[in-house]
Amino acid sequence: MSCVFGFDVGSKLIGVAVGNRITASARAIATIPVREDTPDWALLDALRSQWLPESFVVGLPLTLDGEEQAASKRARRFAERLRERYLIPVSLVDERHSSQEAAERFAQARSAGLKRRRDAAQLDAEAAAVILERWLHEAA
Repeated sequence: MSCVFGFDVGSKLIGVAVGNRITASARAIATIPVREDTPDWALLDALRSQWLPESFVVGLPLTLDGEEQAASKRARRFAERLRERYLIPVSLVDERHSSQEAAERFAQARSAGLKRRRDAAQLDAEAAAVILERWLHEAA
């Protein structure tokens, strides 16, 4: 199997993308709400059952200087919880500038008529796709 999940971890939403090792491509699939530092595990369980990923990639938010920050701790904690819950490999990848790239992709898709303003809620999932594609290209 070649399916991998990517995550963009935020304090209120976690973007989720699915990727393929063979094609080194990824696409946004969902956003998972986070309440009181706890993701909606039932939703994540359902996505995992549907896609059966063999591993996970979590974006690690670093400062522009490459230093860790409060958001880095949140991402590391989420990665560890994934590892404990699903017992499959979890990788962390530098996510610097992924949100900007996701916003640029969204703007291009809107210009082409492929996305609408209401689709902006999926920006976190698009950022997860950017993160996952970076990892897939590095792993190739």
